[in-house]
Amino acid sequence: MQMMHAVVVDHPGAPDVLSYREVPRPALKPGWSLVRVHGFGINHSEVFTRQGLSPSVEFPRILGIEVVGEVAATTAPDQFTTGQTVISIMGEMGRAFDGSYAEYVLLPNEQLYPITTDLSWAELAALPETGYTAYGALRGLRLQPQDHVLIRGGSSGVGMMAAKLAHALQPGIRVTSTTRHADKAATLQEQGADQVLTGELTHLPAAATFDKILDLIGPKTAKDSLQHLTPGGIVSSTGELGGQWAFDAFEPIGDIPNNRYLTSFSSGEVEPQLLQELVDLVTEKHVDIHPTKVFTLREVGLRPTRKLRAARAGESMLW
Repeated sequence: MQMMHAVVVDHPGAPDVLSYREVPRPALKPGWSLVRVHGFGINHSEVFTRQGLSPSVEFPRILGIEVVGEVAATTAPDQFTTGQTVISIMGEMGRAFDGSYAEYVLLPNEQLYPITTDLSWAELAALPETGYTAYGALRGLRLQPQDHVLIRGGSSGVGMMAAKLAHALQPGIRVTSTTRHADKAATLQEQGADQVLTGELTHLPAAATFDKILDLIGPKTAKDSLQHLTPGGIVSSTGELGGQWAFDAFEPIGDIPNNRYLTSFSSGEVEPQLLQELVDLVTEKHVDIHPTKVFTLREVGLRPTRKLRAARAGESMLW
């Protein structure tokens, strides 16, 4: 039996439930491919799962809802070749079946997306869930050259990535980001925000208006965001950082001002061409996506507390 190293969660709990150890390498089965893991990022949903807040997940479980790597073995040689660079996101990875916190991960063939790129593994690992969500949401906002864009939840990983990608998509736009933490304002400006609003900001300043709003706080603030759009403006409510999953009450005629629009983006619906577009945009526009911190799998499993605290702040990538 071939073995590999992985970070296993035997039961829900604090970060110290993460256990770095040897486990059997997954065996190939019909309809699946084995991927050698080269990188992944920590996501909020994985932290929730580790804490026991995902009722459908059974333990023990190897977490990880995203991966970048190369095909090690496949049951679909007409689709994939050994050594081919691939990305995978979501699709119950790390939930219904073991995920990417490992040296190898077994994935359904339909969840593998080949990528052509010259990016390093560390750079590519910054993109799957965070980059895809930010890029997909920005595409839905239909950015125009002179737009003023607001990113609510700007200090999250998706928020900081969105600021960078927004400027790459439309160099003439202006980006304002929000954060609850005043000490993060300088970092947000370094990451692409032209202006930063700090504080709880459940309600934006009365006179503030924006052409497009990426609302990562979610239903807690989306109705307020709609009230601050210019005519023809769009809100994309993408994410639930505010901890609220649905509107308390929603009346379209009353809550959406005339000639304003509400949309969303779900990374659970993966469009392969968007992934390649994202990688190409980052490459062609020289977007700096290199993670500020890179850790080995062993470091994640043996000293998790500090690592996951950083990851929850959207500051850390792992590979």
